[in-house]
Amino acid sequence: MKPFRKHTGLVVPLDKVNVDTDQIIPKQFLKRIERTGFGEFLFYDWRFSGDGKKVADFVLHAPRYAKASILVAGKNFGCGSSREHAVWALADYGFRGVIASSFADIFANNSLKNGLLTVRLSEEQVAEIMRRSREIESYQLTVDLETLRVEDGRGFAATFAMDEFSRHCLLNGLDDIGLTLQQEAAITDYETTHPVRAEMKAILTE
Repeated sequence: MKPFRKHTGLVVPLDKVNVDTDQIIPKQFLKRIERTGFGEFLFYDWRFSGDGKKVADFVLHAPRYAKASILVAGKNFGCGSSREHAVWALADYGFRGVIASSFADIFANNSLKNGLLTVRLSEEQVAEIMRRSREIESYQLTVDLETLRVEDGRGFAATFAMDEFSRHCLLNGLDDIGLTLQQEAAITDYETTHPVRAEMKAILTE
């Protein structure tokens, strides 16, 4: 997993509340077995009409938001089903972080395990970021996980909270597998010295 420490990126506003995972990545695109390739289908039903044509006024199609890497959205982002593909789609599209006043718990947990930072700010702070991202061309934010701070260099700054374990994992790029591999020496020692394992090895080598 790619570590997250400090990121500065273009901000795109998605002024919607209760954005559920089926809207983030519709169910018809869940057949892939890889974690990559989902970005092109992100928000598909909002980005494209029934005949596959671009919905011109959808925010992600605006040239000014091309290559945005920070998404700011309304409350309860990522609600609905538990599909991890929603996080994969956001990350594959190029987002490194999502800012909202609240997130669905499962979505937030899936984000943690995939290196996508979820930043909880107050509704007033989120509204201010949305306003600035609409009114200021090429509006950027810096999200610093080491200092737990968000700022734009234009007068806006806010702090956010995160539990220390989640912060440690993101800062060091540790998903569940990475955490387990930190104990690789102890695991190897156990496997080579455990009586049942030793007896089985003896049987197999006879």
